[in-house]
Amino acid sequence: MANIKDIAAKCGLSVSTISKALNGYTDISRETKQKVIKAAEECGYLPNSMARALKTNRTHNIGVLFADEARSGLKQEYFAAVLDAFKAEAEQSSYDLTFISHNMDFNTHPMSFLEHCKYRNFDGICIACVDFQNPEVLELVNSDFPVVTIDHVFNNHTSINSANVANMGELVRYIYRMGHRKIAYVHGRKSAVTEQRLTSFCRTMQDFGVTVPQEYLILSAYHDIQPTKNAVRQLLALPNRPTCILMPDDYAALGGIEAIEAAGLRIPDDISIAGYDGIPLSQMMRPKLTTIRQDTERMGREAAIRLIEQIENPLTTIVESLTVEGTLIPGQSVAKIGRDA
Repeated sequence: MANIKDIAAKCGLSVSTISKALNGYTDISRETKQKVIKAAEECGYLPNSMARALKTNRTHNIGVLFADEARSGLKQEYFAAVLDAFKAEAEQSSYDLTFISHNMDFNTHPMSFLEHCKYRNFDGICIACVDFQNPEVLELVNSDFPVVTIDHVFNNHTSINSANVANMGELVRYIYRMGHRKIAYVHGRKSAVTEQRLTSFCRTMQDFGVTVPQEYLILSAYHDIQPTKNAVRQLLALPNRPTCILMPDDYAALGGIEAIEAAGLRIPDDISIAGYDGIPLSQMMRPKLTTIRQDTERMGREAAIRLIEQIENPLTTIVESLTVEGTLIPGQSVAKIGRDA
């Protein structure tokens, strides 16, 4: 079996550089890491993870806590894309990912999230799409583990956030320019993301001098077709129904579309709609959905980079909240209704 010296000879690099590259040190360029990893694979080199953990005091294993409210798991396109980018970046630095569960049952005692992390001896934790007020989540966040959160800000912890306020404002301004004044919003359940988007929606409408009727704001759920279908039915039954409806997200918009078609209405001729997230499905719909495309690749990549920095350089890493901008995709689901832009 090949050893580090064999890889060093193959790459024309020093043994110390090979060791650093294989152990994910950040002072080695990505290109060098890729070269070394490729050479190691070609040589059949398999490092002993237990020996490496003893030497570096790291397991090179990151825990991921992910549990969306619709229980859709990695079928949730937005977070699946974020975590895929996170995984790709982590693997560049030789880290593995393990999903955290509180269903681990040892000696008839189900483990808490924190207990599971301690049992697996994770180097750091990425938390996304959970109830951030859950006591078990708070216990984990307040532990000694390096933590990065996605789309939620905790004091003294690094977070990667989508630009919910700016993105929603841009979407509403586009719809307003298309002539719409009666705009309804079917929003997801209470969370930091929902509050940011809802506030931005109402504030942008207020800036235009438009009062949003309370019946135009309806609670639904993210990534869940049936609640959105029911909410849109309510809006269509109003005596003064909206001309445009914002959906919780692109996938949930399928429920809204179903309700609109069942009412014998056409999109966008009779009523306009818009989504959020910019998942590939949104541009396969007919008409193509007007939406905000989130930069999931950058969000996942930045989350991994910053968590690994915390793990490997804790004394020099600055805690920060990074906001990642999205992009308006005009689509074809919002009609221009005869007002000046």
